[in-house]
Amino acid sequence: MGSFCIKGVIFPFLCVAEILALLVIMYALLAQDIHIHMVQGTKIFDESEDEDTTDLHKCVAYILQSMPNLEESNLCILVAGALGGRFDHEIGNINVLCRFSTTRIILLSDDCLVHLLPRTHHHEIHVDSSVEGPHCGLIPIGMPSGSTTTNGLQWDLTDTKTKFGGLISSSNKVKGEKVRVLSDTDLLWTISLKKE
Repeated sequence: MGSFCIKGVIFPFLCVAEILALLVIMYALLAQDIHIHMVQGTKIFDESEDEDTTDLHKCVAYILQSMPNLEESNLCILVAGALGGRFDHEIGNINVLCRFSTTRIILLSDDCLVHLLPRTHHHEIHVDSSVEGPHCGLIPIGMPSGSTTTNGLQWDLTDTKTKFGGLISSSNKVKGEKVRVLSDTDLLWTISLKKE
């Protein structure tokens, strides 16, 4: 167990792939806060000059640079609290999914999760119905989809065109434990999370 400090708040976390060093975005921390984290063994990286990327982008980039055998790993980055706040921040987080499309990143809120389904793959999503579902959606991101096909949804799509300003698969439901998706464009998969 370690800790991750960003914007002056400490979040406990389980180390992913034995990454023990953490990124701290220093522009939001006071000098005494930085000293406290250094004494506790947190490695400090000053990324405050980079205003062209978000905090999440910097963190994901650091994790990926720290992975010795990234191609062989089964890395999945879970981002708690990534949804449910300011809309521009949510869109920034979704943009990180697109910028790191070869890395599995899941954005979490209290109500749902979101992750990218790159167009380069056939996707088989395993649904754990004890904690997720039934509500779900598939949203084209980056460009319209000329052809999206699904299996396992209440309202399956068959070679369906989807786009903003047209049809998107929102307010859908999973029927079972497995959903298959094939699309000619990147899609966002979102599914509701069950409350206790």
